[in-house]
Amino acid sequence: MSKHRASNPWHKDKPVCGLSFFRCCSRIILLLFGGIHMFRRIPMYKVMIVDDEPWAIKGIRNAFDWDKYGFEIIGQFKSAYTAWDAIKANEPDLVFTDIRMPEISGLDLMKRAKVEGLDIEFVIVSGYAEFEYAQEALRYGALDYFLKPLDIDKADPFIAKLAMHFSRRSTARNQLLLDALTSANEDEIKSFLPLPDDAAVYYYQVLTIYFEGENKNIKNLLSLEGKPVHVVEVEAGARKMLVVLMTEHKACLEGLSDKWFLNKTGIHVMGVSSISNQLKHMSKLIKEADLSASQVFLEEAGGVVHYEPKLHLVKPCIDEIHHILQGNQFDDVDAYIKGLQAYFRDHHLGMSEVVYLWNQAVGILIKAYSEELKDMELEFLNYSEIKERFEHFQSLCSFLHEVLDSIRIGNSRSVQEGDIQSCFNRMIHYINHHFEQKLYLKDLSAQFFINQVYCCQLFRKNLGKTFSEYVSELRIKKARQLLKRTDLSIEEVAIQAGYVDYYYFNKVFKKHCGMTPTRFRKS
Repeated sequence: MSKHRASNPWHKDKPVCGLSFFRCCSRIILLLFGGIHMFRRIPMYKVMIVDDEPWAIKGIRNAFDWDKYGFEIIGQFKSAYTAWDAIKANEPDLVFTDIRMPEISGLDLMKRAKVEGLDIEFVIVSGYAEFEYAQEALRYGALDYFLKPLDIDKADPFIAKLAMHFSRRSTARNQLLLDALTSANEDEIKSFLPLPDDAAVYYYQVLTIYFEGENKNIKNLLSLEGKPVHVVEVEAGARKMLVVLMTEHKACLEGLSDKWFLNKTGIHVMGVSSISNQLKHMSKLIKEADLSASQVFLEEAGGVVHYEPKLHLVKPCIDEIHHILQGNQFDDVDAYIKGLQAYFRDHHLGMSEVVYLWNQAVGILIKAYSEELKDMELEFLNYSEIKERFEHFQSLCSFLHEVLDSIRIGNSRSVQEGDIQSCFNRMIHYINHHFEQKLYLKDLSAQFFINQVYCCQLFRKNLGKTFSEYVSELRIKKARQLLKRTDLSIEEVAIQAGYVDYYYFNKVFKKHCGMTPTRFRKS
């Protein structure tokens, strides 16, 4: 698709604009000059109708249930010239157009849009006598055609098919954008961002937003008081969104505060990254915003959380584990675990500190009791893996409690070995049939009457892998099958495989397969 508007014979004086290319790639940019006073996802696909006969326009308007399938008619035109000016100005998603019109034909509109580099789909409305023209339009790239007079019985399936096309197109572009932003390739990232070629220095900041429901509606969220800012919005899960802010004025981002967060917006929590003027730090900024938004792992209350690591405050917690193990002070375990949760709450510690605590504790425990703990699921984890394994911080603390208890009392069994193996086999059968659901080892251990710590040992002993590894393998296996055998979007594949967070799904899939889901499907 051409990006060079200078080659357009109707607009020779217009400069080349890279923004058109980005629109072709994402549809999710809002470039707002003079400050951002409203930031909202556009929930409808924009439609224009072009026909020189008023009765035909009325028929098209009335034939389809536009609202039901997510379409909004933003213009109707009897003049193709007037329509062309409106198409350039508003860049609709879809144009219904007659083929044979005075002045400019429907084919001419399609050709002009292609020359301009506009990412617009066309549906041709033609009579039976013009069927050959309709076929020609399809060769020029028309999405579909609908014959006059309109058949009402065929209208609903037709508009449903169009809606499915736009939904899949949108999710595919979103996945490309997500892949680019999390890559290490600066050129690839830059090709997806609406930055002018002559920009001297740009500053970047990322927001991670979790919503109460699936309706991701952000309204009156940002007020930047007259400074130009580029905003890129990226779907990252059923209730999760990444928002990339870009500006030449660092003060615009430094001045942002908790005033962003408004009640009754449907937003649960918003994580805010640090600021960087290096495009290569984009993946790091996304991680920081994600870590900040993961504050809900520690507490249910939402709000705005800025990235502010406080790792030095975790040292007393680590020292206490040393004290318990070296002094054999296992009677202090109960008080330690209770105090640990209170300490994190009182000092407003976040996910960065949880990751640090967990990995330090794992290192200390394995070093001191390598033989006793060799079959337990004690391994170094990143923040995404911790959230996947534990429901919340209390669950993580409970697991540490059980590990320390197992060291104190040994692995005594409440039931016979044969009964334990039978319970474990039933657990595996349950996992095999429910791995698409949210699964936590603590809940499964209670459900099948096996001590959680001993359960970890059984996974190693029987399957040669941890619980997390076993579940991940099942999910990725299903994801691979869906990517090979279906045309489901990446997001739909992630959900059916058991991942509600597409961003995390991308990371896990790449870890297992050595490439992103998008590239796996292409290969």
